[in-house]
Amino acid sequence: MPATPRNWRKSSHSTGEHGNCVEAGSADGTVAVRDTAAREAGAVAFPTAAFAALLSAARADALDL
Repeated sequence: MPATPRNWRKSSHSTGEHGNCVEAGSADGTVAVRDTAAREAGAVAFPTAAFAALLSAARADALDL
């Protein structure tokens, strides 16, 4: 199990409207992402390299969502 991040940061794209707020934090080679409005629900953790690849794909509009 990955370590729990202590440095949670709210997404700059989180507006607080419609409940679309996320936070990310890193620890021990992983990046965790959680819903700001439901922190108690836990987080999804990714290896740092996988999270970087996800961000790159999102920035390049290469995700088929």
